[in-house]
Amino acid sequence: MSAEQELVQPVNDFLGGPTPEAWVKWALQNPETLLIDHAHCEKKAASTALSMMYRYVDDSAFLSRLSKLAREELVHFEQVMRLMKKRGIAYDHLTAAPYASGLLAVTRKEEPGRLIDRLIVSAFIEARSCERFAAIAPCLDRELADFYRGLLQSEARHFEIYLQQAAAVIQRSGLPESSLEERVEMFRQQELELIQAPAAEFRFHSGVPSEASSAV
Repeated sequence: MSAEQELVQPVNDFLGGPTPEAWVKWALQNPETLLIDHAHCEKKAASTALSMMYRYVDDSAFLSRLSKLAREELVHFEQVMRLMKKRGIAYDHLTAAPYASGLLAVTRKEEPGRLIDRLIVSAFIEARSCERFAAIAPCLDRELADFYRGLLQSEARHFEIYLQQAAAVIQRSGLPESSLEERVEMFRQQELELIQAPAAEFRFHSGVPSEASSAV
């Protein structure tokens, strides 16, 4: 097993299944949208970390990890933007894929369940992003392939930050430890369904192309 495979293995073990090959082929047909939406994803990831820092202020260790994570995501956003500028790609608004909203739709409404579920959702979003970096890298030109492989070094453990915090919240709340795996498994199935579902538009977290979607 290569060093890169070892790095991504925990991510693959956490997810319910790999990115469909149809998505990889779709990404290669939409290189500009891939980078634009990737930039949006990095910005949203930073925003998620910052939002949790404002909302949940009772854990200094978690706040420190969130602060570092947010900075890393913003650095990655800037790196994607530089690549886009170099390639003459304009940063523009894109409609969001139903991926994140599909995960958030099944989160609980009351605390601490709401926080636990949002942490698990964030873990899955981070894990899938990393898995897709690894899936797409071998298919790209040298510059982009090196960039995406480089992201794996910092991104591969982001999902664990959220997952470990979910476990800590469960412990502090006096809930059974088994409740974490029960919720993780529920979201694992939901997440897999979302990335395998037909999609009308290509996005970094979209499903596979539907019959009505355009490949370009």
